[in-house]
Amino acid sequence: MASRLPARWAAALTKMSNPRVLLVTERHTLLPRAAKRGVKYGWSTANPRTKPTRFNQQSAGIPAPTTGPAAALQRTAQSTPLRTGILATKKGVSAMYNSKGMRMPCTILQMDQVQVVAAKTRAKNGYWAVQVGCGQKEPGNVTAPLLGYFEAKGIAPKRHLAEFKVRGEDGLLPVGVQLQPDWFKVGQFVDARSDSRGMGFAGGMKRHGFAGQGASHGNSKNHRTIGTSGPSQGGGSRVHPGKKMPGRMGGERVTVQNLRVLKVDNETGIVVINGHVAGPKGCIVQIADAIKKTPPADTFIAKARRLTLERDPDHDVRLQAAREAHLELKEMRKEGRIGEAMALADAML
Repeated sequence: MASRLPARWAAALTKMSNPRVLLVTERHTLLPRAAKRGVKYGWSTANPRTKPTRFNQQSAGIPAPTTGPAAALQRTAQSTPLRTGILATKKGVSAMYNSKGMRMPCTILQMDQVQVVAAKTRAKNGYWAVQVGCGQKEPGNVTAPLLGYFEAKGIAPKRHLAEFKVRGEDGLLPVGVQLQPDWFKVGQFVDARSDSRGMGFAGGMKRHGFAGQGASHGNSKNHRTIGTSGPSQGGGSRVHPGKKMPGRMGGERVTVQNLRVLKVDNETGIVVINGHVAGPKGCIVQIADAIKKTPPADTFIAKARRLTLERDPDHDVRLQAAREAHLELKEMRKEGRIGEAMALADAML
């Protein structure tokens, strides 16, 4: 901040007819007396060469640095898919043969009532995303707040929910729309994200691939131990953070990138992808367009979206009716008319 002017010079400046005129004396040249002074008003005594924006001139072609949520979305735009992904269940591993007779290992994934549950918007949530649910769950095993969440959308309770970020508003889908395997194109690349199989508590040889110790020559009952873990020189007599030691192995989120789609079947809900996916049979796998490969053509994306919406043309009407019924049931529950609420809910089924 600039230094404050002495009071005597301020009093001298008040006698001038035009306070914006500079006051020049034999030894000093005073700045004009302004109503507001400070860096945020564009008034600073800093050397122009020390200003942080001196390299961001418009003539240099470099955009001015920005911060905030909008800038964060702009930075991650290239690594965000154009459209949403799906949830599928891993059924097992098999193999297929291509036209050249080469054997290709593949993973069979099956979709189970995959529906769009919610849409996250930039204005309300700060980013663009689509919430997808799959499977089904007994209403008696669902909490009351979550039952109301699904009731307002006119969707049966889902067993699994996941959120897929999209690049913009064009990637959002209406609530209640069901996704089919033909959402993906045969030959395109996808990323598969799932939880790996849990191994339990494992030793250093199994968890980190240690070679172990010698079988003889004085070694006794220490063949698979990791040995010393704390150095006594340089780093001090302590165990450094991140030291590879025995511990819980597996059960982590694993993403396998750039897997090619080999087959899709709407009748059975099957999606077959090349390669292997982490996790045991029955685990939930999140499949989305690969972020390191070229996405499908715009014509295919538009076609897949059009077919998805044509299969459920009444999604808007159903969603509005579900919201109105939810508000009515909510008022009944508040007033204690449980019997009428249950009768209305049974009539809606």
